[in-house]
Amino acid sequence: MFLNGMAKSWKFALLGGSALLVALTAQASADDFDLNALVEAAKKEPPVSVYSTTGKIVEQAKAFTAKYGVQATGTKANAASQLEMVVREAQAKNVQADVLQISDAAAGVAQLVPEGYVESWVPPDLADKIDPFYRDPLVISNEANVWAYNTEVYKSCPVKNIWELTEPKWKGKVAFQDPLGKASYVDWFNQMAMHADDKIAAAYKAQYGKDLVKDEDSATAMWVKALAANAPLLTDADEAAAQAVGAPNQKEPFVGLMSSAKFRDNQEAGTKLGLCTGLQPFAGWLYPSLGFIAKGTDSPNAAKLFIHYLLTEEGITPQAEDGKMSSNRDIKLPDSEPSGIGKVVDQMEPYDASSANDDWDARQDWQDFWRVNYKK
Repeated sequence: MFLNGMAKSWKFALLGGSALLVALTAQASADDFDLNALVEAAKKEPPVSVYSTTGKIVEQAKAFTAKYGVQATGTKANAASQLEMVVREAQAKNVQADVLQISDAAAGVAQLVPEGYVESWVPPDLADKIDPFYRDPLVISNEANVWAYNTEVYKSCPVKNIWELTEPKWKGKVAFQDPLGKASYVDWFNQMAMHADDKIAAAYKAQYGKDLVKDEDSATAMWVKALAANAPLLTDADEAAAQAVGAPNQKEPFVGLMSSAKFRDNQEAGTKLGLCTGLQPFAGWLYPSLGFIAKGTDSPNAAKLFIHYLLTEEGITPQAEDGKMSSNRDIKLPDSEPSGIGKVVDQMEPYDASSANDDWDARQDWQDFWRVNYKK
């Protein structure tokens, strides 16, 4: 039912074997790229419409307009709405959405790219600052879903290994969004099975001192099955999970999984969220937002300019304040980011877009698997 054991080694072998060629090509492209010429070309085009799953895009579009004199309008829209809009406009040959920042990587890669509805463009002058892992398709930023605990009750995270969350001690005391309503969760299951199953198995052995005996296709499936059977609290949004974990004045708070952006509630609402750093094998996972340009746009240069802007420190800062990490390695999270995720990003499981199509194909299987094994 599930795919697993696919390694990343082939990708890095290919990259290593052609590293000099890639570097020379990127340098040549960068030398040929003229940002000022792109700005002038963009000024001659109609206003550009930008859609993102974060409301910060409104602020970013206004700042872009002020900086370049190129009119941009930002609109918040969830991934499903963006997908439906792009398909409908492409089929009607009436493109209105010029730029997308979409957080459903699997759907974007599986539904939009093969049909030729969108294209991925990497600014040549920034290409060498973006890991090849994040160039095809272009990742604008990564957001972290992290395991969190209540700092008022515990001095440090009360669990050190994700397998502990399947034990009786934590029965009914783990909170996160319902995987049946949040596709990124089942994509995460598939990512673990395909790219990190050995780490899930190793974590089991580290916890219990023996090899995992599998009666499912993967160690990941075994962990997901055990977690589902341990009666986790399933929520319809991160806010409810954050409150279950971090609300003050609790005696036995939950441990939970949520967006690192919820840590701003520590400052704004007095919650007591802390990162479960050092958790084996991962303290959380990353999910990307992809940057696409709609094919058929009347403003191709303005669209490229906006993508370029999002990959600069000035452009991404409004999102970075919520913990979204730019794929441009030169850009760091601001000191004001409340979760501290930037210091432990190496403890997160990255999203590998090379298997996005597999994630899409496996969604229903993982949802069915969760549904069958979940117990309240």
